[in-house]
Amino acid sequence: MKPYGGEVAPCAADQATPHDELLERVLDLENMRKAWKRVKANKGAAGVDGLSIDAAFGFIRQHWEGIRSSLASGRYKPAAVRRVEIPKPDGSKRPLGIPTVLDRVIQQAIAQVLTPLFDPHFSESSYGFRPGRSAHDAVRQVKKLFRSYYPIAVDADLSKFFDTVNHDPLMRCVAKRVKDERVLKLIRKYLKAEIIADGLSIHPGRGVPQGGPLSPLLANILLDELDKELERRGLKFVRYADDFIIMVKTKQAGERVFSSIRKFLERELLLEVNETKSKVARLDECTFLGFQIIRGKIRWSQKSEKEFKRRIKELTGRSWGVSMQYRLRKLREYMRGWMGYFGISEYYKPIPPLDQWIRRRLRLCYWKMWKRPKMRRRQLRKLGIDERQINMVVSSRKGYWKLSRTLATNMGLGNAWLKEQGLVSLKEQWSRMHYPDSVRR
Repeated sequence: MKPYGGEVAPCAADQATPHDELLERVLDLENMRKAWKRVKANKGAAGVDGLSIDAAFGFIRQHWEGIRSSLASGRYKPAAVRRVEIPKPDGSKRPLGIPTVLDRVIQQAIAQVLTPLFDPHFSESSYGFRPGRSAHDAVRQVKKLFRSYYPIAVDADLSKFFDTVNHDPLMRCVAKRVKDERVLKLIRKYLKAEIIADGLSIHPGRGVPQGGPLSPLLANILLDELDKELERRGLKFVRYADDFIIMVKTKQAGERVFSSIRKFLERELLLEVNETKSKVARLDECTFLGFQIIRGKIRWSQKSEKEFKRRIKELTGRSWGVSMQYRLRKLREYMRGWMGYFGISEYYKPIPPLDQWIRRRLRLCYWKMWKRPKMRRRQLRKLGIDERQINMVVSSRKGYWKLSRTLATNMGLGNAWLKEQGLVSLKEQWSRMHYPDSVRR
């Protein structure tokens, strides 16, 4: 029988992996242990069975022989996927599927075996969810293409990609290198696993649930068909998962490329292009992975900065009833994570004002926490502020935001003092990334 849509030419990966051994490699004890460690390190919430990472370990250990037997015989049925919605910066929500811990481990084990079969054959212009590659590499490659005199970008947006993937073309792509029918059937079972959303049961006819360890690899396998088509046409492009950008020399060429590639995506891969979010424009008018390339320099986008400020306002909100130690810890974690990603920006100008704004918001938090005039006097005296300045600020009827900028609060709750409390600096983190030698000295 021709598996999943027809016969395909044999390849080196097929010869290196006999058809009847691939599932055994997935279920190999060492491979499963490696998968477990990866799932545990990623943490994550419980699935529909309610089992946490720790609770699932005991269950899997106790029932592994039965689970392995059902997988080997083809009787295994994945549990339903719990769907949650994650807020997006634009106010909309992104659906996220959370498989059970057991299914995450099995998916991870499959991905670990399939990745060496597929990854070496992927395009050099593909950067998403691949070993040794990152979003930063993708952004830097876009910058490199711009500097090679490709100023126009074809910025094509795939409409709800993970929710609309058609299973048949995807499985045909998987079957090009996977000949073990048992593995193919298991993957299809995961694609068709029931979804529980708001207490309702959904049986998907298409889509790859975001949240499973296998989903990024499956996305790359399908979209590699797009990569190969772009390469066949001699086009310059960069792709990170379902985000891709094609670089051309003129707007006319960009319009032609967009029209033909849209037809390829819709006819061959059965994917829908979002016309309202797609465009052909100068690169500095486009955003890619949260960044813009303006005059040949990498910057975070205005949208990314707006989301950063929104989150900082949440963490420094006056009405958030938590201790300052907890607030500073969460603020520190977020700022380090954000700068770890967006710190490759080569535009320094907005960083000092952001630092100043964050410090002012923290001073506001302290002033609100001290509440009564008596406490404020006592705290400012401890910080060495003279009585005249204390009287001016404590007796003032100005609002919290204005008082956070007075001489007394700026001197008492100075930059060095806030640093001692645990506040990190965007400026220092940016400098470490761009000038590590000077920071060490």
